[in-house]
Amino acid sequence: MENKIPKKEKLFTISEFRREAGIPLILAKKLIVWGEVEAVKFVDGTARITEDEVLKIKNLFADRWTKARYFLRALGPGLITGASDDDPSGIGTYSSVGAMFGFAILWTAAWLLPIMLAVQEACARIGIVTNHGLAGVLEKHYRKKIVAGIVFLLIVANVVNIGADLGAMAASLRMLTGVNFYLAAIFFALAIIFVEIVFQYHVYARVLKWLTLSVFAYIIAGFMAHPDWLEVARNAFVPSIIWKENYIFALIAIFGTTVTPYLFFWQTSEEVEENKLIKTKSNKSFLHHRVRAMRTDVGAGMILANVVFFFIVLTTAQVLFKNGITDISSAEQAALALRPLAGNAAYLLFAIGIIGTGLLAVPILAGSGAYALSEVMKWREGLELKFSRAKGFYLIIAISILVGLGLNFVGINPIKALYYSAYLNGIIALPLLVAIMVAGNDKRIMGAETHPRWVKIFGWLAVIFMILAVAVSVLLLFL
Repeated sequence: MENKIPKKEKLFTISEFRREAGIPLILAKKLIVWGEVEAVKFVDGTARITEDEVLKIKNLFADRWTKARYFLRALGPGLITGASDDDPSGIGTYSSVGAMFGFAILWTAAWLLPIMLAVQEACARIGIVTNHGLAGVLEKHYRKKIVAGIVFLLIVANVVNIGADLGAMAASLRMLTGVNFYLAAIFFALAIIFVEIVFQYHVYARVLKWLTLSVFAYIIAGFMAHPDWLEVARNAFVPSIIWKENYIFALIAIFGTTVTPYLFFWQTSEEVEENKLIKTKSNKSFLHHRVRAMRTDVGAGMILANVVFFFIVLTTAQVLFKNGITDISSAEQAALALRPLAGNAAYLLFAIGIIGTGLLAVPILAGSGAYALSEVMKWREGLELKFSRAKGFYLIIAISILVGLGLNFVGINPIKALYYSAYLNGIIALPLLVAIMVAGNDKRIMGAETHPRWVKIFGWLAVIFMILAVAVSVLLLFL
């Protein structure tokens, strides 16, 4: 049934509305979904916004803080995925390479940013259009045994990461409060399992979103280090390659930590979850708007992750490398090393950030493996489902976290395993990236929403980079 409106009143499309109001498309769409803006809907499925509604939003967003708050609320899977990329294990890897190589490794942040944006957009696009997780899409291009093998390696790497993250969080809490390390690790593990199982996605996503604020601790710590910004600028964009095995290994570990397989699976699956929440339609116009809105979300998340990565390397290069401290094997060790050199404030920010990012990342690590394995096994899956309807899915989450917790009790050092886990992630990423680039450009799967040209360029550049890096690392072993 068509809504009746005054004939003389001007109507705006959603794209025109967002331009008139001066807001991103993702926020324009969310304002309609939330009921903040009343849209006139026509029988053909299109929607228009009246001048009165546009004026109302302009007045509401005259206050910049209100506009920022609504924008943060509108962001979803992309922001969460990006922030979780800087988990305690990632912080440990970035701290290690920053202390080991100083500003000579700083350029990797700028060069990896377009690759991060391209790969995560490709994954998000696949989830939006196909309404299936990545494992389900992979099965159309690889045999089930190959997909199962990739998923197995993914879960192994994730469990090691979970163990390292829980250990880092417990160690940080011990540094701050003196609490027993093992009790802290058990508390964090059980609390995360409880929250992830009991609360549905639409509630849980809000918690994860606010935890993304914890990563700003590392940006603040970077400014507190008082680096020579001219020196930083000289090293930020121009590659400085050191033809040594440990440097090439570090490059692959950085790639495996930054463009990491668990984010591929999580991003794709959470776009499917978002589709369920907004009851997405299959018509081309709706999908096109959904993809454009996703780009803002993914862009915000990846840029945030990249900036934090940059500042962690900057901080450790400035404070540790320049003071001769080049052997850092964990995030909490980096925090302790910063204390006498950069002061209590930088130390506290680093330590608190480890706990916040761990609370954000551990459930995503466990969840990404659960999504992937559930799709391979054809089980019901989704954080919006209750435990009784997706027992296998939630049991994978619980077991992954508990096994990761166990690594801190049985003498296996998850911190040492972490660096090799990052290297393993880099290796696993290769076949996944190829499949993502092929599947996302297949019109039989994606229809009109295949990869745009820039995604193709940087997506395939990621594949080429990894092939070259792995080849060089193997070659250097024999020299």
